[in-house]
Amino acid sequence: MPKVLDRLRKGYGRKLASLHAWNGWIIAALAVTGLVLLGGFWRGVLGEGRVWIKWIHIVVGLGSLLPVLFYLLLATKHWKQLKGRPWQRANVLAVLALLLGWLGSGILLWQFKAVGPAWSNPALVVHDLFTWIGLPLIIYHSITRTQWLKDANRRAIRTGNETASDTGGGAHPAAMPRPLYSRRSFIRGAIGVGLAVTIGPSFLRWLGSSFNGLGGAIGGGDAMERLLANDSNRMVPAPIPLAASAPPTGGGAVGHFRVYTVTPIPSFDNHNWSFTIDGLVDRKLSWNWEQFVKLKREVQVSDFHCVTGWSVYNNTWEGIPLKALLAEAGVQAAARTIKFYSGDGVYTDALTLEQAMVQMDDVIVAVLHDGKPIPSDLGGPVRLIVPAMYAYKSVKWLNRIELIADGHIGYWEQRGYDNDAWV
Repeated sequence: MPKVLDRLRKGYGRKLASLHAWNGWIIAALAVTGLVLLGGFWRGVLGEGRVWIKWIHIVVGLGSLLPVLFYLLLATKHWKQLKGRPWQRANVLAVLALLLGWLGSGILLWQFKAVGPAWSNPALVVHDLFTWIGLPLIIYHSITRTQWLKDANRRAIRTGNETASDTGGGAHPAAMPRPLYSRRSFIRGAIGVGLAVTIGPSFLRWLGSSFNGLGGAIGGGDAMERLLANDSNRMVPAPIPLAASAPPTGGGAVGHFRVYTVTPIPSFDNHNWSFTIDGLVDRKLSWNWEQFVKLKREVQVSDFHCVTGWSVYNNTWEGIPLKALLAEAGVQAAARTIKFYSGDGVYTDALTLEQAMVQMDDVIVAVLHDGKPIPSDLGGPVRLIVPAMYAYKSVKWLNRIELIADGHIGYWEQRGYDNDAWV
């Protein structure tokens, strides 16, 4: 009978070890693909491959439910085994909470079109929060449970002189002085401090931007002021805001922008910036900065939704309505598509003429946000704003509009995004 019980215990132990291994590989895959999806550098390098990595992240994320279900089959026996070990029980609950939190928020982000920004926006914050907490915890958990750290008494700092057992003698363990500080305790502490020092500042910056907002609407955050102070554009004169922009009619943007770019962020001044409308138009139009800021502008309040799941609400944009610019240029009968060019020299996107002229009346070529110039990080000095569509249609650093007869597939649409980006 003892041999049978021993075999059962070993089988149970192997199952738990296998569960830990599979869960570790799943978390590693999610961490790597998640960091690649977040990093601006990889957006430009991977191109269409980024879409495949996104789907790998989604599939592996859904697969993370399997270890949870497998553990639930072993949970009763494991919970009994942990009787009298409150810290280990707390660790199990923490890991389960992390996995389920990641899974739940990830599903909402995956189905962002179905659930809408009201759900996907907080889901992104929760997903990030669980990542900031979970990854350091899992890294710490993995390193401190490696085989070479399991003996807590080896090379320990003791309260008295070394006993015979430390030098290979035969003294009884009861005669040994109690370890004051073991090698394992020291290394675990050092790892914990190292993670706190390396990850802590980045986490605090993320926490401030997530809950203080950008533009001062939530908690008086000054993130927008920092972006403006570090603006690499040097455009003079600065556009004078209309009365509806300062203070902003929308009350100030609620939320925070995330800076995504497929190229290094370009910078402009009066000498290298111009704005052109050409193609199938009656009159080709071109302005330098001094001329462009004199054009008649309007103010609109709209929400800004990114396809990755975050939103900024109640933005007060000031600029020239797209319809007004097209009316001044005169659209020829053969034109079917409006193609937009970014000043980075790489990014383009498009709207059909029907979308811009019939289905939407709020597309604007913006020069001010909440009464202030648009900083280079957010696409200034001029960017397109298409409130009814996801933000990859709102071309940053806009400097040319071309009317064409054929369709045009934009930068991200070539890489797997929907050509119609309706929110």
